Amino acid sequence: MREKLQKPGVFAISAVAGMGGVGKTELAIKYAWEHEADYPGGICWLSARESKESNLAVEIVHFAQLYMKLKVPQNNLQGKLLNPTEQVAWCWQNWKPLEGLVLVILDDVTNLETCREFLPKGKRFCVLMTTRLRNLDTNIQEIPLDVLSPQEALELLTALVGEKLIQKELQTAKELCEWFGYLPLGLELIGRYLAKKPPHWTLAKMLQRLEEQRLEDEAINHCQQQTLSTAQRGVLAAFELSWLELNPMTQLVGKLLSLFAPDIFRWEWVESASSLLNLSSTEIETANQQLYDRHLIVWVEDKDTDVCYKIHPLIRKFLKVKLDADFEQADALKQQFCRVMVNDSKLVPQSPTQDVTLRVNTAVPHIVEAATRLNEWLKDEDFCYPFVALGRFYADQGIYHKAEYWYKQYLSVSQTRFGEEHIEVACSLNNLALLYCKQGRYIDAQPLFQRALELNERLSKEMYPYVATTLNNLGLLYCEQGRPFEAEPLFQKALAIREESLGKDHPEIATILNNLAYFYFSLDEYNKAKKLLEKALKIREKSIERNPVALAIILNNLAHIYEYQERYMKAKDLYNEALEIRTSFLGDKHLDVAQSLNNLGVVHAKQKRYEEAKFLLKQALEIFDKCVGDRHRYTVSTRASLSNICDDQS
Repeated sequence: MREKLQKPGVFAISAVAGMGGVGKTELAIKYAWEHEADYPGGICWLSARESKESNLAVEIVHFAQLYMKLKVPQNNLQGKLLNPTEQVAWCWQNWKPLEGLVLVILDDVTNLETCREFLPKGKRFCVLMTTRLRNLDTNIQEIPLDVLSPQEALELLTALVGEKLIQKELQTAKELCEWFGYLPLGLELIGRYLAKKPPHWTLAKMLQRLEEQRLEDEAINHCQQQTLSTAQRGVLAAFELSWLELNPMTQLVGKLLSLFAPDIFRWEWVESASSLLNLSSTEIETANQQLYDRHLIVWVEDKDTDVCYKIHPLIRKFLKVKLDADFEQADALKQQFCRVMVNDSKLVPQSPTQDVTLRVNTAVPHIVEAATRLNEWLKDEDFCYPFVALGRFYADQGIYHKAEYWYKQYLSVSQTRFGEEHIEVACSLNNLALLYCKQGRYIDAQPLFQRALELNERLSKEMYPYVATTLNNLGLLYCEQGRPFEAEPLFQKALAIREESLGKDHPEIATILNNLAYFYFSLDEYNKAKKLLEKALKIREKSIERNPVALAIILNNLAHIYEYQERYMKAKDLYNEALEIRTSFLGDKHLDVAQSLNNLGVVHAKQKRYEEAKFLLKQALEIFDKCVGDRHRYTVSTRASLSNICDDQS
C-alpha cells in the first residue's frame, strides 16, 4: 500500500477491496497510524457508506470546519450560492496546512459515482478507499484482500485468547478457525468473547454452540460500541450491508447458493435452477455480476473448462439465514436445486469414463446435499439418482466402503419413505448386492438379490424390466459361485423378458448374452459362448447408444475364449483392443485397465514370454493393490501368476 501511495508527483488512488469482515478498515487504520509521518499535510478519514452525494459533501465540509477551523463560504464573489461540489472544492483548495502530502481515506465506498466529483484534485493529495466492490475503475489501483491463511488465523486467535488455552485445545482451535473460514472479523469477535469468559469455558463448548446456532450466536453478534476495536458490527450486520445492495432477483439467487455444499460449484447449475424459477438470462447475469462485484462469490480459475465459483463458508451460513426466513420461496428453491443435482446424477453411467469421473468429482459434494439434507424435496421418480450416482462414483474407483455407505443409505431412506413393499427398495437391494459381487462377497450378495427378486415379482407387470435385471444379476452370482446350472434358467428368463419389452437389438440384450456366454464358458462349451459373444458384439457395435466401456467387456470375454482355445495371437489382439478402449476412456489407473493388463500378462506367460508377462502383471498388481487391496481375489490371482512365472524360470 505504501508503495502505491508514496510515488512523488503522482495523484494516486488505491482501493482495498474484499468481502465484509476481511479487515479492510483495520488495514487502512493500521496504515494511517504507522505512516502518519509520511503525511505532514494531515490525514482525513471519511465514511463513504451513505449512498447520497450530499452526505459525503456535508461530511467533508464538516471536517474542514471542525478540524481546520475553516469558515467555508456559502456564496461566491458574485454572491451566487455555492453548491455542495463547489464548497468541497473550496475545502480542498484551502486545506491547512498549505504544504505537505495529505492522505484522504474514504471508508466503505459502495458507489464510486457518488464520490467521484468530491475527490481532491492536486498532487499533494493521496486517496485511499476501502470497498467491498471489485474493480471500481480502471484508473484505480486495487489491493484485493483475502481471508487469512490457517496459520495466520490460529496466530490471531492465540493473540486474542492466550497461548495456554490454544495449546490445551489445539485441534479444536484449528476447527474453530476453519468454521469461520479464516475471516478476521469472526475470529476477532469470538476471540474477544472468549477472553472475557471464566477459565472453565472451553473452545469445544464454543464450537458446539456455533454449530447449533450458526451466525445467530450472540458471541459473534453482540454490541461492540464500547470497545476500542474497529469491529463495531457483528458478523450478521457486516454481511447485511452487502445484502441490502443486491436487487430482489439477486437476493433470490443468493438464497439458492446457500443450498450448495461449501465447495466449488458450476455456475451452469445456478443458471439451470434459476431458469426453472422463471428468472431471465439477463437477471441471472446481473445476479452473477452483483454477487461477484461484492466478493460474495469467488471465481475459481482453471477448473476444467467450466465456469466455477466458490463461496466463503460464513457467507453461505448468512445466505442460509436469509433462506430460512423466506417461507414462501424456500421450498421452491430446494426443489429446483434437487432437480439440477438429479440431472447431473443421471449422467453417471454404470462404468463412468475418465471424463465423466472428473466432472462428477466437482458435483459430488452437492449431490450429497440432495441425498441427505434435502432428500425430502426430491420427487419420487427422481429419488434414486443421487444415491446411485454416489455409489457408482465410489465403486468405480474401488472406494468400496464409501460406495457401500451410499447404497445402504439408499436402502434405508427408501424403506423410510416408501415402506418395505416398493420398487425403490428392490432397486436399492439390487445395487447393494451388485457392489458385494464386485468385491467377491457372494454370501452377502445372494440374500439381497433373492429379496429384490421376490419384491419385483410381487409388483405389477409394468415392473418386469426390474425382474429381468435381478434375474440376470442373480444368475451371474450363481456362475461366480460355481452353480452354473442354477444360473441358466435365470439368464434365459431375463433374456425373454428383455427381448419382449426392448427388442432383440437393444444394448441390454447384449449384456444378458454376455452373461449367458459366461455360463457356457464355465461349462467349457467355448463355441456356444463364442457365438453369443459375437452376437452381443454386433449389437453393441450397431447400437446408437454406443458404449465403448461395455464394448471392451465383450472384447475381453471373447479374448478369454481364444486364450482357452490356445489361439493366443487372436486373444492378444482382442485383449489389446479392450485395453486401448479402457485406458482411453477410464484412465490408466482404473480397475478394468488392471484386468486387461493381467489378462495380457497371463497370455504372454503361456507363450513363455516371461519378461513381457512380468512387466504387464506388475502394472496390474500395482493398480489392484491400490484399488481393492492386497487380499482381493484379483490381487491374489495376479500375485500368484507372477509367482508361477518365477517358478517356471527357476
